[in-house]
Amino acid sequence: RWFWWACAMVPFVYVVGTLVVGLGAATAKQPEGVVDLVSAARYLTVVSWLTYPFVYIVKNIGLAGSTATMYEQIGYSAADVTAKAVFGVLIWAIANAKSRLEEEGKLRA
Repeated sequence: RWFWWACAMVPFVYVVGTLVVGLGAATAKQPEGVVDLVSAARYLTVVSWLTYPFVYIVKNIGLAGSTATMYEQIGYSAADVTAKAVFGVLIWAIANAKSRLEEEGKLRA
């Protein structure tokens, strides 16, 4: 289990690193009223994604049976709610802010 976890972490670290570092320039190109929201969405994604590898190893740290399954389910559920529901609200807020800027004529096409 540890071997496969380590193997899976190689591309995972690359993707998360790209999300944090590589998208910094793209975030900076956003309109002034949207940069903070886009940045928050980017970091929320990173934080929620980082929970998955640690929840996966719950059974490797001495927990077993229904207790381990319970902690896995709680961990994955919390990560999923954060990654999907909260992220969805942020996407709506970004779209709303950009629409407002476009209506005010402050958004470049």
